[in-house]
Parts: sequence; C-alpha cells; structure tokens
Amino acid sequence: MSPVRRGARRTVVGIAVVVVLLALMVTPAAAAPSSQARPTFTITQIVSGLSIPWDVAQTPDGAVIFNERDGGLSVRRTNGTVARMSADFSDLYSVGETGLMGLVLDPGFAGNRRFYTCQGHRAGSDREIQVIAWTVNAGYTAATRVANPLLGNVPVNEDSGRHGGCRLRFDNTGALMVSTGDTAVGSMPQNLTALGGKILRINPLTGGPAAGNPGIGAANPNTRLLWNYGHRNPQGLALRPDGQMFNIEHGSSRDDEVNLVLRGRNYGWDPNGADGSYDESAPMTDLVKFPNAKPASWSSGPTTDATSGGTFLVGPQWKGWNGSLVVAQLAGESLLRLTFNGSGQLTSEQLIPEFSGTYGRLRTAQLGTDGSLYLTTSNGTNDVILKVTPTG
Repeated sequence: MSPVRRGARRTVVGIAVVVVLLALMVTPAAAAPSSQARPTFTITQIVSGLSIPWDVAQTPDGAVIFNERDGGLSVRRTNGTVARMSADFSDLYSVGETGLMGLVLDPGFAGNRRFYTCQGHRAGSDREIQVIAWTVNAGYTAATRVANPLLGNVPVNEDSGRHGGCRLRFDNTGALMVSTGDTAVGSMPQNLTALGGKILRINPLTGGPAAGNPGIGAANPNTRLLWNYGHRNPQGLALRPDGQMFNIEHGSSRDDEVNLVLRGRNYGWDPNGADGSYDESAPMTDLVKFPNAKPASWSSGPTTDATSGGTFLVGPQWKGWNGSLVVAQLAGESLLRLTFNGSGQLTSEQLIPEFSGTYGRLRTAQLGTDGSLYLTTSNGTNDVILKVTPTG
C-alpha cells in the first residue's frame, strides 16, 4: 500500500486558532483520532544549557543518561543534579552532521551496566563511524570502553560529515540495530558490500552478524551485517511492543519517511547519477528502477520537516495515544504523532500543537522507563531535554 502523503507543509502562523486547526489537518485517508482520547500532560525542562544533545536513555533506577554531538556523556540523577561523566572521547570525529550520535542501554543494563554509542572516529588520517560498547559505574561518574570498537568500518563523509546516521536500538530478539547514512555518495545505498545507507543488525557481544541476517552466509563480511538497504539518512529507530521495528529517515527536499523495517528488503533510494554524482532529485523509493522496493509507511510528501528520532508511546497513562509513534522534527519544529495498523500501514497522523514552534528543532523522542516521554532539542545553543509526563 502506498504511504499517505500530506498535501502541503504547515505554515507557521501567529494566530493560535489557525495553528491548532493546521495541527489537526490530515488527509481523508488518515483521519485524526478523537480528541476525547487525548491525554493531558505536563512539559518540564529537566536539563538546559546543552549543545545538540543527540540521544537520551533512562536507566531502570530512574537516572537519565544523555550525550552531546561534539562529545561528552552526562547524567541527570533522580535528585535532579546533572553532571558530566568521565569518558574517553579523544578519538571522536565531530564534523557537520557526524559526531557522538546514537546511544542505547543494553537490555541487561540493571545487571551489566552496559550501553552503546555510535560515533565518528579518527585515527591519523583515517575516518569512520564506529559503535562502541561501554560500562558505567554505580555512581554514574565514569564510563569505560569495553569493546573498542564493537563495530567499525562504517563509512563517513570525511569532508563534511554529511549523512552520518546513526541511531542504535535493540530489536525484540536482543540484536542491536544500527541505522547508517549514505555519506552523500551515490553508489552507497545499493552497494551490498558497503555499510552506508543501511540498517545493520549485529550481535551486541561480538559485533558480528546477528543470527537470522539475510546475508549471514555471504563471502563479504559487510554483507553479513545487513538487515536491509537503500536508505538515505535514517536517524530514527523505534520498536513497537508487537516486535515490529520502524525507521525514520530524512528525505532531500521532500519525502521524509517512516518505514517498516523488514528483513532483506530494498527501500529504493539510489542517487547514483549517470556521471557518478550524488543525484538528490532521485525518488526516495524508486519503484521504476526497483519494482519490488518497499514503499514508505508514511511520507512527508512534497516538503521536508527533517524527521529524526522517534519512539512508541506505551501504557494506559497515554490513553488514546497508547501505541502511537511520535516523531521529532528538526526543520518542522514539532512533534508528529502517527498510528499504524498491524501491517505497518498508516491509519492516522497529527501534529501535537503544544510542540509546534515552541521549543525549536526537536531531534530525539524516547520513552523512559517511568513511562514519560523524553525529548531533546537541536538548536545549537542552550539546548534542553524535556520531560513530557501524562497526568490523566
């Protein structure tokens, strides 16, 4: 089924009633849910004074770990104090869109204190993106590398850092999913021996291919790591409670996407120009060139809102929003709520007006262990982490 596409991007208007009406507008095929099912919630700024906090995770004991793209891991403890952790980022390659990016806790964090980051790496003249495994001490004062790297050889644009990905999330089997950007190289997304423009699926202990990968028996070691391919710059991964994984992806000047992440599928991005150039005019899902490519579950249509991180809202505290995917928008400066049926087809979409233009660029949305929603802004200066707490 083709994705539902919005006809036009919302316009920022100073009249509150118009903003609300625009936020509720959807295409006829994706009617907005009833406002009677809408939860009430508070929005609290819990950390401020940051510079591009890229990802956030809440630990089982309630602490909030977060990073910043130019380097640094920090914690907000349950008593409200915020402190920088000691951690070695001496090899961090931070240029443009690349730096310290995805962060995720191990499913066994309560016992093993293990977490993972995806980050740019430099060694002499060499540049790449790596996944690093860490442990953190009981007091959240120091993080130590324990797999350095867990995964390497992920390409990076050495000139600009453009399209570096990179989000980390676990699937329902315990495999670590890694979303990688195409580095703005035209041949990258369709090259099955390169790790850029892909969703990778790896063993979190070894960094090797996870059991069940479609190319696990391939001769090329990179091919063994691939779960699917044909992506531009996927910066979001979100696991639904039913086990389905979705990725969130930046389009060029149009067609941001949310995709159902399926084994072995081609998602149809092929910007390889006739002269070897990077052709931004290529369709995000080229069904002419790749008739069996997987269409997006949702697309922004003729404009871009720069969709980034997302998470599923889970729990009765979210009332009618329980089971919705919320997606942070950078250029759109809002929070988008989407619902999908069991086949991953879009059933509704809605901008949440409380966030439209209020906090600037939103990068990451992540559900906490306490059932609240955590958001990071990406304005470059005085960025914040927001806690959205449902109240009834």
